[in-house]
Amino acid sequence: MNKFSQIKRILIAILVLNWLVAFSKIFYGLITRCASMTADGIHSFGDGASNIIGLIGIWAASKPRDEDHPYGHKKFETIATLGIAVILFLAAFNILRDAFVRMLHPVTPDVTTFSFILILLTLIVNIFVMRYETRKGHELSSDILICDAMHTRSDVFASLAVIGTLVSIKMGISVLDTIVAGLIAILIAKSGFEILKSSSEVLCDGSVLSRARIADIVSKIQGVRSFHNIRTRGRKDDIHVDLHVIIDSNMHVDDAHKLSHKIESMLKSGIPGVTDVSVHMEPYKRR
Repeated sequence: MNKFSQIKRILIAILVLNWLVAFSKIFYGLITRCASMTADGIHSFGDGASNIIGLIGIWAASKPRDEDHPYGHKKFETIATLGIAVILFLAAFNILRDAFVRMLHPVTPDVTTFSFILILLTLIVNIFVMRYETRKGHELSSDILICDAMHTRSDVFASLAVIGTLVSIKMGISVLDTIVAGLIAILIAKSGFEILKSSSEVLCDGSVLSRARIADIVSKIQGVRSFHNIRTRGRKDDIHVDLHVIIDSNMHVDDAHKLSHKIESMLKSGIPGVTDVSVHMEPYKRR
């Protein structure tokens, strides 16, 4: 099973869990008029919506290279993470708006033992999903899984905050329900900014590898006098490397060509994720 098929199966399984958790929280939150529970449910619903965006992104990213996309379609997975960020921002805005209305028109929620049981069960599910997605995201170098795990991580913290809120409501401090709903919104927005930052690094060709790591490999290759202008870009599973290599001015063009292929081979085998290496040969000039 290839990488994209694995990610697809993971996302579908997590989608089912996320929406089961979301509908449970939203339904119960609306019945009991608990703003923080409803806000947490909306957050969980956003997790499920992000899974759908992830599936669309994976479908586009799995397409092979073609004439119009000679470097492949893998960045479509990264583009899909921007959709997740948008969902988070919209959810944060809606929750803040509802919290503001609650401040003007206070409502005392109904809190029962079932409230605590429900939030604890969904918390356990979220922790499992977060840990599993994080592990698989790093194993498969998947932007979608890693970003979705970040989304679920904020859901875990939000659920912990809701537990604290339920306790405070039980103690008669119902205003904390509205305050915590606002804090959850800020937490959701923060996750959106983190996803936006990591995605922009890939889409704007931010550096992926340290120059020292590439230099350590190239410097050991016979025939290379020196090198400079090392650049890297792309995703962790699709890294493109460009560099200029100084060689003896009397080296035959065939030997220089073989040397460039050797550099490419050494970098691809020495650094996981490197898929393309462009070597610009320059003759050594004596001063």
